[in-house]
Amino acid sequence: MSLDLLVIAPHPDDAELGCGGLLARAKAEGLSTGILELSLGEMSTKGTPEERLEEAAEAARILGLDYRGNLRFPDGSLRDTPEQVARLAHALRELRPAVLIVPHESDRHPDHTGAHHLCRSAAHFAALPRARVEGEAHRVSRLFFYPGNYPVTPTLLVDVSAYIDTWEAAVLAHRSQFFGEAASETVSLAGVEARKALRRQWGNYLGVGYAEPLVSPLPLLTVPWY
Repeated sequence: MSLDLLVIAPHPDDAELGCGGLLARAKAEGLSTGILELSLGEMSTKGTPEERLEEAAEAARILGLDYRGNLRFPDGSLRDTPEQVARLAHALRELRPAVLIVPHESDRHPDHTGAHHLCRSAAHFAALPRARVEGEAHRVSRLFFYPGNYPVTPTLLVDVSAYIDTWEAAVLAHRSQFFGEAASETVSLAGVEARKALRRQWGNYLGVGYAEPLVSPLPLLTVPWY
């Protein structure tokens, strides 16, 4: 498999919350898309692993994903360790994404911060032919970071105005997390509404309805610049 775009998520629902609109837009524009989760989210306050897998499958259907998988690393223990790096690097060699989007480093959740460093290491070693990783070496063409629970200063805004309803439907497919009693300020319907409002704010800066922010570790080459 060779995906055009792969999003890595610490837990089920993180990819949809962070860049579900971008995934919907990419698919509509003919790109192959996927989500790879690192854990089942078994430590979450709400929802069982079985429920969350079913919800993830429904969200994948809504987004039209070409791939969705889960490495089943232990929830609460996502770290830049040799074992986790090797397994994720192998997955990257199997999926061969051109564009890789991973969690931003700045976040209150240790798994999100841990996943950021894990993903960067795995992407590095996946590209090294002599690394102790199964499969043929693969280097991603572009790496981006998506925000989680903390605000970021974006280097790229993606217009997702035409896909905001798809984004919301994909997020709300994770019913165990966003319906019923709130588990936190983010794991609630109010949290979903707040994230939608943030997309509206970013879109307003560009004169569009809704936009999703991404951060690039490298400058983006744009011609012309004006």
